[in-house]
Amino acid sequence: MIEITEQLAAQHPNRKSVYVFTLKNSAGTEVKVTNYGAIIMSIKIRKSDGSFNDVVLGFDEPQQYWSDAYLKNYPYYGAAIGRYANRIKGSAITIEGKEYALQGSGSGCQLHGGVEGFDKKVWDKITVNNGQVVLQYVSPDGEEGFPGNLTVQIIFSLNEANEFSYEYKATTDAPTAVNLTHHSYFNLNNGKGRIDMHHLKVHASHYLEQDGNYCTTGRVLPVKGTRNDFSAYQETGNIEHPEKGIDISFPLDKRGIEQVAAEAWCDEEDVKLEVYTTEPVVHLYNSYGSPDITGKNGQPYTAFSAFCFETQVHPNAITIPSFPNTVLKPGEEYYTKTIYKFTNL
Repeated sequence: MIEITEQLAAQHPNRKSVYVFTLKNSAGTEVKVTNYGAIIMSIKIRKSDGSFNDVVLGFDEPQQYWSDAYLKNYPYYGAAIGRYANRIKGSAITIEGKEYALQGSGSGCQLHGGVEGFDKKVWDKITVNNGQVVLQYVSPDGEEGFPGNLTVQIIFSLNEANEFSYEYKATTDAPTAVNLTHHSYFNLNNGKGRIDMHHLKVHASHYLEQDGNYCTTGRVLPVKGTRNDFSAYQETGNIEHPEKGIDISFPLDKRGIEQVAAEAWCDEEDVKLEVYTTEPVVHLYNSYGSPDITGKNGQPYTAFSAFCFETQVHPNAITIPSFPNTVLKPGEEYYTKTIYKFTNL
């Protein structure tokens, strides 16, 4: 039996109500999400001694996610990302012969949906029952430069197998570009310290080449013999040139929600994370660019304090014909699902 509680936590400056929803299973696993940015605030795994290991970075209160101090050097902690994940080169797209100028995010690209993406919106509460929290956001035609009115739902679910998942569903009234993801920052050591002793694996034998602005070029290269080889477990503190960071997309060798896409564990705790997804790509980011900031329980976060497994279609696919289609048309439904499964080692 999954227990869900709902708390009215704050009022956003736009005067909309902000809630915190807590999902809890019989094993004691507890997840908190908020309708501001559809943010995952915490994922707490109950340990054998009764204490909790909170495996994602974030803040204690939703108000902290829109504070000036946080937005100044903004890492997207735990947020929904849309309309388009990662980077679109040139901050422009062409759909059915018509070009649309997008709101740019610097470095000659649009990042994570623009200046004010889905991560900064107050989503509407639709339903809260049967182990699920369903939120909705309607993105108006022209928002951040994208055509069409896009209706998006995200469904958060927890089950008794210690699987926490999110699903996206979206429809549009005009052809538009859609590529949604979620941006949780994982630190399996209760959010403490750097992730140098975390071991990461992505089930991919290739990666997507990037230009100097981290935009994919269309070339798909083998990981073998490169620092991007996570086809077997790599300890993050021992990768080649770790100070350069990792910010790379990996097309998965096997697709499907039944396949393990990526996995991780750390030396300090006995929890293991497995990621399953309908999406063809896992983007791995080891938070090398994250700011110094104080998070939950007064915990200091720095660069290299976490890693992200962002599931999505190939970044910049809307400008690269050889990459999968990311145009959604009227009458179609966009759908993705990603599962985070937690087990003890």
